[in-house]
Amino acid sequence: MSRRSGGLIGVWAEQQRVAQRQREGQHQAVLRQQRDEERVQRAYERDVARMQREQRAAYRQQRDADALRRTQELDARVAALEGLLAAGCRAPAFSVASLRRTEDVEAFAPGPLAEPVPMPDQRFYQPQGGAWTASGRAQAERDARARFERDWYAAQAAEARRVEQLAAYRREYETWAAARLAEIRSHNAGIAGTEAALRAGEAATVVEFFSAVLFASTAWPEGFPREVSAAYERGGRGLVLDWDLPGYEVVPEARGVKYLPSTDQEKEVPRPVTQRRALYRDVLAQSVLLAARELFVADRFGALEQVALNGYVDGVDPATGLPARVCLASVVVGREAFERLNLEFVGAVECLTGALDGRLSAKPDERVAVPPMVTPDQVGSDVVVQGDGEEPDLLAMDPIAFEGLVAELFRARGLQALTTRRSNDGGVDVEALDPDPISGGSILVQVKRYRNTVPPSAVRDLYGTVQGAGANKGVLVTTSKFGPGSYTFANGKPLTLISGTELVDLLHQHGLRGRLGSGSPAAPAAAAAVPAPAEADADFNLLGMDWSGAAALDVCALVCSGNRVLGDEWFVFFNNPSTPDGSVSMVAAPAGDRAAVRVGFDALPDRADRLVLVAAVDPEVNPDADLGGFTDAGIRLRDDSGVELDRLVVSDGRPGETALVLGSFRRRSGGDWDFVLGGKGYRGGLEELVGDFGIQVG
Repeated sequence: MSRRSGGLIGVWAEQQRVAQRQREGQHQAVLRQQRDEERVQRAYERDVARMQREQRAAYRQQRDADALRRTQELDARVAALEGLLAAGCRAPAFSVASLRRTEDVEAFAPGPLAEPVPMPDQRFYQPQGGAWTASGRAQAERDARARFERDWYAAQAAEARRVEQLAAYRREYETWAAARLAEIRSHNAGIAGTEAALRAGEAATVVEFFSAVLFASTAWPEGFPREVSAAYERGGRGLVLDWDLPGYEVVPEARGVKYLPSTDQEKEVPRPVTQRRALYRDVLAQSVLLAARELFVADRFGALEQVALNGYVDGVDPATGLPARVCLASVVVGREAFERLNLEFVGAVECLTGALDGRLSAKPDERVAVPPMVTPDQVGSDVVVQGDGEEPDLLAMDPIAFEGLVAELFRARGLQALTTRRSNDGGVDVEALDPDPISGGSILVQVKRYRNTVPPSAVRDLYGTVQGAGANKGVLVTTSKFGPGSYTFANGKPLTLISGTELVDLLHQHGLRGRLGSGSPAAPAAAAAVPAPAEADADFNLLGMDWSGAAALDVCALVCSGNRVLGDEWFVFFNNPSTPDGSVSMVAAPAGDRAAVRVGFDALPDRADRLVLVAAVDPEVNPDADLGGFTDAGIRLRDDSGVELDRLVVSDGRPGETALVLGSFRRRSGGDWDFVLGGKGYRGGLEELVGDFGIQVG
């Protein structure tokens, strides 16, 4: 007889079976999860591998595209060189007529002054309030009438002021318009004089005009030199020129660029030497023919019957091993023979050496010279040679030649520079390009042949032109000088101001000629900056300034009568380091100070009763800084030997402000000077601050 299992043992056994099934299920779930994760991982790895392949393919395509782009750029450069003469023949010819200005004067535009002041309408002046009595209603009517009369008289007064201001503005406009029209007519009269001089064969005018023709031509590619010296033989109406030709490097050494995936590098494919030499020789021939074409086409006055042109390059003379200008091409051609040529279809080398019987170096890449057929100094003693003899007076120089000289200065400094055409140039006289990939860019240059100080409005107008054209920088060159208002406006902006003395100094530094006026050549700017001596017996003090904070600051001084500076030249700052009499000057800061001003209080003019010291953030060094960190500031008052006499505490700066009046020394009735703490801050920087003291900025 059997017995059924039961009790605790049976329950336990059943629990074990259930637990086993659960463990098996959990194990299976873990296995399934692992398989799922493995599938996801494998899919991810496949995606990553595919993405990497695609990225590698895209990277290679990008590198191949970059190599192709560089190759295309090389091909384009070569194509431009091969078609230099044909393209130049299609360029418009230089014309004196293009220098003429139309007698267009901006119309009178009074703006809001043209609108009469609206008069009040009595219908809108009704009694106010709900008076019940007759006297109350009468009072309300009187009040309404009084309001109307008050507003009517105010409007009448405003209208009278408007009419007066409009008349004054019209008088100013008419004065300006008359001056503008006179300037245009004077300019056009000068152009007419130039035409007459060209027809008469005046040597100086002929040389300057045809030099300007080559300078201003749009036919030359960027990077080609544009330097010329010329002479004119009036009897035979022959122009002889030495013209700079491009160097061997103008022809790209590489034929193309390839990307090598194995090394992940680009490799330049060299251009065959024979091909490069042949192309360079052809470019030289094209350049000579094109220069001759530019001269003959621009001659509409019968000034040229013959042109002799010698092409030079700078380099090492292989005969001596010394730096020299080497003549690589020379030709003498008459107008009649030249006009028979169809330059767009000639072979340049064959035309130059065959049809024109000119000379061309057989190995110009090695600078093997040819003898010039005739040189400027061989055409006669009465010939004017540009750049010979006495230095030219910049104030008396022909405007075209002066602009050409400024362009030549920029080229001498390593920039590419062209004079602009005279129509629709926006007031820009020279366009320059700085090839530096970091600090370079497009530069617009205006040239002002003034004798008086250039007004700040000219600087403001240049800034507007730079912004409108999207240029990187503007340069204003003058034969005179700039006032503090101009320098203050230009501070922190992409503008450079070059005064007459600075211009002469730059010309001399780069081997160019120029002087100001009929006297001896002007001294360099550094010498011109030395102030005239103050009174010999005047005692001087040194004002040394120190402060905490990292912002770069400009410390300036204003010699004032009350709250007005005596004049632009009495504003002492970075571009005007001294007053005319030398009584106040910027000097090197002694140890422990960050700026210093030297002052002879007894030497200040009698009309000066105040010396104001100011500080402003240098916007070029710290364009985003303010005076929030300008703290612990003070002025150390020293005698001229450097012994400290006192320390004057000045106010701290405030966030958001970029200029601050530190304080002022004021003359008292007995002749002594006291220091008065400043503290007025300006958010508009030095420009706003000096405007408060009467200096015109912009």
